[in-house]
Amino acid sequence: MRVIVGCEFSATVRDAFRVMGHDAWSCDLLPTTGDPRWHLQCDVLTVLDRGWDCGIFYPDCTYLTNSAEWAYGDGPYHQNVKPETLVGAARRKARVEAVEFVRTLLNANIPRIALENPIGCLSRLIRRPDQIVQPYQFGEDASKATCLWLNLPRLVPTKYIEPRIVDGKPRWANQTDSGQNKLSPSEDRWAVRSITYPGIAKAMAEQWGSLS
Repeated sequence: MRVIVGCEFSATVRDAFRVMGHDAWSCDLLPTTGDPRWHLQCDVLTVLDRGWDCGIFYPDCTYLTNSAEWAYGDGPYHQNVKPETLVGAARRKARVEAVEFVRTLLNANIPRIALENPIGCLSRLIRRPDQIVQPYQFGEDASKATCLWLNLPRLVPTKYIEPRIVDGKPRWANQTDSGQNKLSPSEDRWAVRSITYPGIAKAMAEQWGSLS
């Protein structure tokens, strides 16, 4: 298959498909951290019409998640607002644009499409996801609820990783005992958290890449 993995700079999903023998390309506004030979550094909307058989998309979740919902109001704000943080009307406009970007990707003229995002406003503004997966269902010692909007078959879990139990609650290696993500605040925290877990990427390539 010819596969476009949109909004991916890590090449994790792209390379999982290439290992399976597919003509897979990543596309992002950022340069790839993988092999640049199969990376398109541009707006993915400009390359949707290149005859892809499958499109897997990871749109930026900044304005699509349920986090920082307070910032969509007009204030006053009780939080310390960073200068670069959009608030009020500007943030609402950014969410509208982000949702329309997702609509365009889902409606692309590509036979098979998957779109990933965390739990957020897309369930309300577009439709409920077709599947929610966890890394620990695919051989990864991590918890991160991931929503998938599909016109592909639902992914079949491959290997369940048992959690540790803290005060009767399950916790995986990427979580503190209270359930928070262990990643400390940093400029590249968003980038690290955006990378697809290899176990999920492998399942995508093996299961979706084997479709006739």
